Amino acid sequence: MKLKQIQDLFVKEAIKADPRGIAAVEQDLLKRKQDYEALSEGKKEFFDMESLTNPYYDSRILYGDENTEVKTIMVGIDMETPELLLAKELINSGKKIDLVIAHHPEGYAYSTFHSVIGMQTDILHKQGIPVNITEKLISSRIREVKRSVMPQNNERVSDAAKLLDIPFMTAHSVADNHVASFLQKEIEASAPRYLKDIIAFLNKQPEYRHSASIGIAPMVLVGADDSRCGKIFVDMTGGTEGPVGSLEKLAGAGIGTIICMHLSPKAVKEAEKQNLNIILAGHISSDNLGLNILFDKLEKKLGAVDFVESSGFRRFKRTCL
Repeated sequence: MKLKQIQDLFVKEAIKADPRGIAAVEQDLLKRKQDYEALSEGKKEFFDMESLTNPYYDSRILYGDENTEVKTIMVGIDMETPELLLAKELINSGKKIDLVIAHHPEGYAYSTFHSVIGMQTDILHKQGIPVNITEKLISSRIREVKRSVMPQNNERVSDAAKLLDIPFMTAHSVADNHVASFLQKEIEASAPRYLKDIIAFLNKQPEYRHSASIGIAPMVLVGADDSRCGKIFVDMTGGTEGPVGSLEKLAGAGIGTIICMHLSPKAVKEAEKQNLNIILAGHISSDNLGLNILFDKLEKKLGAVDFVESSGFRRFKRTCL
C-alpha cells in the first residue's frame, strides 16, 4: 500500500464514523470551498489546500513521498524526536520501518488542530443544545486553544523526521471519531442501567483491560457505581476537551452521564454542580481503541501491516467490524 492510500482511507473512514453525520461533514467541506473561493489571491497563498478534502486538520502526512510503499508502521501515542531517533536506530539495526504514525498531532497538524474543535458545534447541537449557543461556546474555546498553540515550536518534530528521512504522519481525530462512535453505539446497545454497568462494559475491551493492568482503569469520577445512567453522551472527539460552559447546557438538554477520556479540575467541579455523572474511560487507552479500530479497517481494505508498538500504543485486533 502507498502512503497516500493510507491517508485517504483514514479520512474516508473518519467521515463515516464522524458523530456529526456524513451530511454535516459534507456541508462543512462545501463551506470551506466557498470560503476559499471568496479569498483574495494574496490570502489564497497561505490557505490550507488539504482542508478542502480533509476536514481533520490534526491528521495528515507531515513528511514523506506520497508514493512510498508501506508494509511496516511504527505507531505511538506521542511520537516526538526521541521516538524518531529510536525508529532510526531500529532501522540502522536492520528493522524495516516504512512509516511512523503519531496519534497526537505534531508540526502543521498541531499548528492547525484548534480548527478541528469546530466540529464540537454540531456534536453538542445533536445532544440537544441550540446551535446558536454551541457556536458561541465553541468559538470561544477555539480562540483559547489557538492562543495556547501559537507560541509553541511546532516544527520541531516534523523537522526531525525530515532530517532523519523517515516518513511521518499523524492520526488524531481520524482515530478519535472511531472511539466516540464505537463506544456510543455499543454502550447504548448494552442498555446500561447503572454507572457500574458502563464500567463493566469498558473493562471487557482489551485496550481498557491493558490499561487496568498497569494501574489506570476506567473509573466513576462524578457519581457512584449505583448511580442511574440516564441519557449517555460519549464525548471523545473534536480535538480536545470542550468548553466548561457546555456542561450546564448538556445537563439542561437531558444528558445524565458523560463518558470522556479526561476532564480538567474546573470541569469536574462544574459537573458536580450540574449533577452530571462522569466516567473517565482513560486517555491513552481510548486513543488506543480508536487507533485499533482504524487499523482494523486499514488492514481489511489495503492489506496486512507489520505494526511496531511504541510510546503507549498496543495493537489489539477486532474481527466484528
